Amino acid sequence: MSQPIKYILLIYILFSQAALYAQSRYKVSGIVVDPDGNPIELAGIQVAGTLNGTMTDAKGAYTLYVTPKDSLRILYSCLGYNKAERIIPQLSGDMRLNVRMTHASHALGEVTVSEFKKQTNTMTTLDVGRTKLLPDASGGSIESLIVTFAGVSSNNELSSQYSVRGGNYDENLIYVNGVEIYRPLLIRSGQQEGLSFINPDMTEEVNFSSGGFEARYGDKMSSVLDITYKKPERLEGSVSGSLMGASAYVGSATKNFTQVTGIRYKTGRSLLGTLDTKGEYYPNFLDAQTYMTYAITPRWELSFMGNITINKYKFIPHDRTTSFGTSEMARDFTVYFDGQERDKFDTYFGALFLKHKINAKSDIGLQISGFSSNEEETYDIQGEYWLKEALVDNSQASEAEVVGVGGYHEHARNRLKSSVANIGVYGSVRPRKHNIQWGASVQFEKIHDRIKEWEMRDSAGYSLPHTGENVEMIYSLQARSELSTVRPSAYLQDTYKFRIKGGMFTLNAGLRASYWNFNKELIVSPRASLGFVPNGLSALTLRFATGLYYQAPFYKELLDTVAVGHGLFEAKLNDKIKSQQSIQFIAGGDYVFKVGDRNFKFSAEAYYKILNRINPYTVNNVKIRYYGENCASGYATGLDMKLFGEFVPGTDSWLSFSLMKTQQNINGVKVPLPSDQRYTVSLYFQDYFPGFKKVLLNLKGVVSDGLPTAAPRKGYENGYFRTPAYKRVDIGISYHLASGVDRVMDWSFLRYFKNIWFGIDCFNLLNINNVNSYIWISDVSNYQYAVPNYLTGRQFNFRLILDF
Repeated sequence: MSQPIKYILLIYILFSQAALYAQSRYKVSGIVVDPDGNPIELAGIQVAGTLNGTMTDAKGAYTLYVTPKDSLRILYSCLGYNKAERIIPQLSGDMRLNVRMTHASHALGEVTVSEFKKQTNTMTTLDVGRTKLLPDASGGSIESLIVTFAGVSSNNELSSQYSVRGGNYDENLIYVNGVEIYRPLLIRSGQQEGLSFINPDMTEEVNFSSGGFEARYGDKMSSVLDITYKKPERLEGSVSGSLMGASAYVGSATKNFTQVTGIRYKTGRSLLGTLDTKGEYYPNFLDAQTYMTYAITPRWELSFMGNITINKYKFIPHDRTTSFGTSEMARDFTVYFDGQERDKFDTYFGALFLKHKINAKSDIGLQISGFSSNEEETYDIQGEYWLKEALVDNSQASEAEVVGVGGYHEHARNRLKSSVANIGVYGSVRPRKHNIQWGASVQFEKIHDRIKEWEMRDSAGYSLPHTGENVEMIYSLQARSELSTVRPSAYLQDTYKFRIKGGMFTLNAGLRASYWNFNKELIVSPRASLGFVPNGLSALTLRFATGLYYQAPFYKELLDTVAVGHGLFEAKLNDKIKSQQSIQFIAGGDYVFKVGDRNFKFSAEAYYKILNRINPYTVNNVKIRYYGENCASGYATGLDMKLFGEFVPGTDSWLSFSLMKTQQNINGVKVPLPSDQRYTVSLYFQDYFPGFKKVLLNLKGVVSDGLPTAAPRKGYENGYFRTPAYKRVDIGISYHLASGVDRVMDWSFLRYFKNIWFGIDCFNLLNINNVNSYIWISDVSNYQYAVPNYLTGRQFNFRLILDF
């Protein structure tokens, strides 16, 4: 047989076998839904014993091509659901096979353990129920749980503010029901701060992104915390009280109307008593919120959200004793005070929403919101101090050498009024495989600010700075500022899901633009992320995000402090200031695995941020003071890792570890960013007492690198040092007194309650003296000392929670 004929016969045989193979393959397709009939996305379908598999799309649909066998076993799996199995005895043609999966979870009281939702973008979901039993010195906030996440850090347990991947507190976005939330501007310490805006009792869903977030979120550079409040289906509520304060919440629903209303009170008086500065503390913080919805028709919904916060802080200091230094140069710092501080931070917020569902795939809405604050900071405090050598034998304290004697007088009369009004429209369209979202808004901002503060110091009877002629103040700042601006903005984004042979992709791309008439700046922010789930390896999820992000200036960033004399400063608004810029690259992924019957997820993300047009700043406690000009550039890079899962069967815990390096170049001098925590290790751990699962232990621990700090009114480019590492462990033990299955709940009064918890917390279990800031003094040789301001010590708290 000739060679060409052999080739022709070979090709014919190959095509014949391929045709027979194709004819012998059948299609199995269907829809996978949850117990309520909702489609389940990214469920894995696989022929048992083979690598042949696929995944469901956003509508829960799947298609699988199989070779007929005597018996075919198909496995269905999805994180958060029990595995399902279908056996086909004899497949003789294409087949339609729909599957309903059940939730895989087990509950005990308020704790629910389940498998993990796939994260195909940079937004992670948090279970808000964990905050209920969390030992939290700031008064029970969602932010206290956020700071245990990889890439997030806080070095002040009295504050709910946090920094993310090298950013400062002002670089974090917070949204509640789609409305951006603003904070008071004058707060300078955690003692003054009060309650977080977010009420955990009213919260349904919490989503958090530490970078690379979507275009529908505003113009800030670090993170976004997106909160959705509840729409209850029946009457529910809770009441709680502790030494830190109290709260009450009630939710209800009728055919067309739902409402959730909460009131909270906080006083950290007992906790502040553990500070070095002894005196009379009167912190009183009150917050009331409501969220109501009314279905006008099946397609029209009207909703309202309102908040009133009244924060008052009064402090009458008496004395202070602080020991510091090294074993070779130990010092005791003693101060006797006269005077007092009175602060007021009142805020009012309201938002009205009108939403219209055009059809099953599109909707449109109107949103009107307003925020107003009235802030006052007034204090006159005098102090007379003695700086002595610290002696090991306290009986010889009277013989200790005095190395410095002096005094100071701090004065402030600061008043600020601000208002922000926003009106916008938004909508979404969901054609096949797409989810297109858009929005446009106009924001009106007004600021009325009066700053008058000064500080006088003397050392050994001489005023500082000593000129020999006049009595000078070491520091004086005055400002009278009025600001009235308009800021329009708009965004457009699309989420597109598609498949290839190797797996499923989720692509989000969008564009955001805004303009500010104060500095006449237009900023355009393109953002994109891509997630990938490979076929046959559904336990692995990969993602990548990038974008050009801006930190649009609001008010504090505009204040340019100008020296008008020795120690005399004026703050003026700089209309030449531009938005800070961050070009971000984020790559990471999740891997889900089991150890026995316990579920675990390991997550890791690496990031690199190129920072341009930096407006440098200094931090004192929680007070951020900007240079008021774009005079630096830099970068932030790091690696965040988190292990989440059932460290103890029946509970969820996690361990986070972060490494970071930052740098800014200020007028040719390279220094780290003020938030440069080079390492952070944090732990959230739950456990039950063996054989007695009514007792639940919650532990929160953190060890993080010290932050760079500089001398007062000096920039980091003039020299800096680091505070000691921040180390803290808070522990809480909660006893589930009763639940709906206990006989005691049949009593006439208790039958209205669902759960009753009693708890004991120990804040700062190891009683470690953490440093947040410093007070600077001079001795007789004009040698300067940075005396640490230690944070709170060990303190116990008792609490009672009743759910109905």
